[in-house]
Formats: sequence, C-alpha cells, structure tokens
Amino acid sequence: MPLNLPKGLPAIELLKKENIFVMDDLRASQQDIRPLKVVLLNLMPIKITTETDLVRVLTNSPLQVELDFLKLSTHTSKNTPIEHLMAFYKEFDEIKKNNYDGMIITGAPVELLDFDDVNYWDEMKQIFDWAHKHVTSTLYICWGAQAGLNYFHGIPKYNLPEKQFGVFRHAVLDKGEPLFRGFDDEFYVPHSRNTENRKEDILACPDLKLLSASDESGVYVAMARGGRDIYITGHSEYSPYTLHNEYVRDLEKGLNIKIPQNYYKDDDPTKPPMVRWRAHANLLFTNWLNYYVYQQTPYNPEEITQIGILS
Repeated sequence: MPLNLPKGLPAIELLKKENIFVMDDLRASQQDIRPLKVVLLNLMPIKITTETDLVRVLTNSPLQVELDFLKLSTHTSKNTPIEHLMAFYKEFDEIKKNNYDGMIITGAPVELLDFDDVNYWDEMKQIFDWAHKHVTSTLYICWGAQAGLNYFHGIPKYNLPEKQFGVFRHAVLDKGEPLFRGFDDEFYVPHSRNTENRKEDILACPDLKLLSASDESGVYVAMARGGRDIYITGHSEYSPYTLHNEYVRDLEKGLNIKIPQNYYKDDDPTKPPMVRWRAHANLLFTNWLNYYVYQQTPYNPEEITQIGILS
C-alpha cells in the first residue's frame, strides 16, 4: 500500500512521474485499515527536496503510512515558501499530545556548530524527550543522528579534515538484525557531512549496538533500546542527483569541494551518476517500517507510551 499524504503536497506529482504509487488522504480514508502514523521532523533548508527523497523510499512498503510533517517553532526556514510550510507543516505544540508509530528526524546544516550553540537546541531536546515516550521507533539521520547520540548517550562528534562526500561501500556487522534482512554482504550508501562519530565511542557505550560501518566513511548505523532509536549517519534516501546538486551548489559558492567519490561514471562530473544504493535504501526503510514499527507498535496508539525496549 502507498503513503497517505496531504492533498496537494508537491512530492505526490513529482513521484507519480517516476511511476511511484502515492495517494492523498481523501482516497486513503476510504480504506478500512489503521494506517501507521509517522511524523517527519524536517530540519533541512530546502524542505521539498527532503520530503520527496524520504517519501520515495517510504512508498515501497506494503503497509499504509500516514505522514505528518513537523517543523521547529524556534527556527524559520528561509529556503522553503512560507505558503508550503503553512499548508503542510505542524509545530510541536500541535502534535505533542499525539502518539506516533514512527518518526524520522533529518539532518541539518549546523554540524560544525557545538550542539549548545545551535539556536534551536532546546527545542530539539524537548522533541527528543517526547519521542522517547510517544514514538515506537525513531530514525535519526545524519546530523539528527549525531544530535541524538550526543543527547542520549554522550557520544561526541568530530570535525573531519575534509568533507565526507560520495558513495561508499559498507558492511553489515550484525547479520541477525532485522533492519538488514535481505541485504548483501556489502552495499553502498551516500554520505555528505563534515563531521563524524567514531566507532570506538559507539562500541564503548553499553546502551548502543553498532550495526554497520565502512572502512572509508566510518560508522553508518547504530541502535539503542532494541530498535526504538536507530541512528543513521549516511543518506540512503538520496535521489540519484542529490549529491550532484550539492556539488554544483558548493562550486557556485566558491567552496573548496572535491567531486563526490565513487559517484560519477569514470569520476567525470560531466557524466551521469552511477546509482548503486537504491535497492538497499528501499530495503532499509521497508525493514524499519515492518520490523521496528508495524510489528512492534500496539494497535491502540494510546499504548505506545507503555512500550519498553523492543524485543
């Protein structure tokens, strides 16, 4: 079944052109099932791009998913039309009494700042604490993962000598974990970040389980509370041209940026990207929805606050 999205969301028409099946909330309301309720905290400046990338990978599940979009009240996005935010996004005060089966927290362009220097850090901490009680399973992506790891587990982030930028080979470290069910021994993931979490810090924390890493790009996935918190440092959700668009943007800003590694055919930016991560990205999000959300969440959403560590 497809995603249940607000009528008029730009991602609907964009994905229909890719032959991806989505439906708006009017049609979904006619199906006699309880959809999974997922909330997306979108911290990225160009929100429509991030919405579309994540909706694309969430549509491959046989489950019906109802998606809410959340924005911060203490930070105003300058790169997304205010009309779009008013039409499709809610603030935390509007949803904090709700329970959700799943949540996704995106990255943000603040990774070089100390967490306490981020102007919306207090609101982030409030949302983190709320999610621990009101969400069955949360995916933290890129800076969102670094922020969650630091807040809940004291894991530091470290500045990199140069941007980790490209598509890198990864290994599954725990093949028994359902998140990686159906994965090959090696798979590829895009990364785009200036900071990192280190493997030794993750392994030293008794509450964390390291699930996947790369010899080139380091930590990829760590998990806590049996899968109620899943921290992902890469961008499996990226579309084929997301890295290209970031590369062109940085060039136009005059930044000293190298071409994304292992991305363009023959490492030639005039040639199209080689997409090597799409299948595993779809499987990652499908496994999350199935094993950590659908199979763990109670039918009555009011009981989500009673869930302990997932088994």
